[in-house]
Amino acid sequence: MAPQLGWIGLGNMGRGMCKNLVEKGKLSEPLLIFNRTISKAESLSKEIGHSTVASSIEDLVSKSDIVFYCLGDDTSVLENVHTILQADVKGKIIVDCSTIHPDTTMQENDKFTNAGAQFVAMPVFGAPAMAASGSLICVTAGPAAAVDKVKPYTTGVMGRAIIDYSDQAPSKATQMKIIGNTFILSMVTTLAEGHVVAEKSGLGTDELHKFIEVMFPGPFTAYSNRMLSGDYFNRDEPLFQVDLARKDARHAKKIASDSGCRMRIAELGDEYLAGVKAEKGEKGDLAGIYGAKRQEAGLKYDNQ
Repeated sequence: MAPQLGWIGLGNMGRGMCKNLVEKGKLSEPLLIFNRTISKAESLSKEIGHSTVASSIEDLVSKSDIVFYCLGDDTSVLENVHTILQADVKGKIIVDCSTIHPDTTMQENDKFTNAGAQFVAMPVFGAPAMAASGSLICVTAGPAAAVDKVKPYTTGVMGRAIIDYSDQAPSKATQMKIIGNTFILSMVTTLAEGHVVAEKSGLGTDELHKFIEVMFPGPFTAYSNRMLSGDYFNRDEPLFQVDLARKDARHAKKIASDSGCRMRIAELGDEYLAGVKAEKGEKGDLAGIYGAKRQEAGLKYDNQ
């Protein structure tokens, strides 16, 4: 019999990850799901099938062998850890897929380990579309025996590859995730600056985009399309919300500072993200760095 799985948090990433657990995870029992807004859980359950909405986090934890959660920030994670621990977690495996500071990860680890559970950190790389298609990159860290029980739900189910830190501190996984996210921040910043200079200099953004398509297919081209099409400012729901992007930049800067160095791309990216926040508030998107760069150059935030 496969273990009973539970999932907490149904944001942009969690919804797609749950979909793939149901479709490809070979679950013997329906996936238990919970979200603070219950209507979102009920809607997702109807959409993906083979799932049941738990009445509370405590209810979900009490019935699950492996509990996954994917939440927005460190505060939310620690609040949910407190709630999870209201149930008996002894003998259970707790898996955090959130992007948080490594120090927060170790706080989780200590709390769950002291309560008799095993803890695995498993942040993921990839946009919501990759979560929906099951092509995320999963980063796992924690006791090897626990990680081994989580791996069947990674490659071929929620993800296409795994970076494994078995038997290493769970903080290794979130450290990798935070540093890895600075590569995404750097890419978006480079694209924004390139397109603005191409427009201001007369080279033309369409011409630069053709170069990007040929030279850098994949994420570079996808983000370039988002910028030029206006998707960066006219979405009802951001793909990578500005406050979460700034949280990642802060964590990257602190990791660097604590290590005796600097991450200047995180500093620069966060400056642009501050402009995105000022212009769009909570609806700001990481790709809105393009709009902030446009404003810096004397152009309108919106390119249409």
